Amino acid sequence: MNNVNLIGRLTRDPELKEIGGGRSVCELRVAVDNPGRGGERGEPTYVDVSTFGPQAEACAAHLAKGRQVAGSGLLVFREWTGRDGSKRSAHSMRGRVEFLGSKADARGVGRHESEEMAPAF
Repeated sequence: MNNVNLIGRLTRDPELKEIGGGRSVCELRVAVDNPGRGGERGEPTYVDVSTFGPQAEACAAHLAKGRQVAGSGLLVFREWTGRDGSKRSAHSMRGRVEFLGSKADARGVGRHESEEMAPAF
């Protein structure tokens, strides 16, 4: 089984691109908290997340750096050779994104109870 679930905050604004056949892809980078030793807060893990189609367009339109999201999808591993000839590799997630919190949360402003969360697509 290949299934990844994560919750974290965007480290930069989403990047929307068009791929073959007029299909959209939105690339996100999410910082996920890691528990540290002895109850201390550990260093975050940074995960690249890709989502496609109408959800990609919604992510680009409604998300911004600092916004909390939940992601669910497939773990993807890729390898390549860098410009300097060194072998490189990376893990990422391809799947769906659910918007958590509010736009105000991303700006450091408190969330209001009357605000609704953005829908998952």
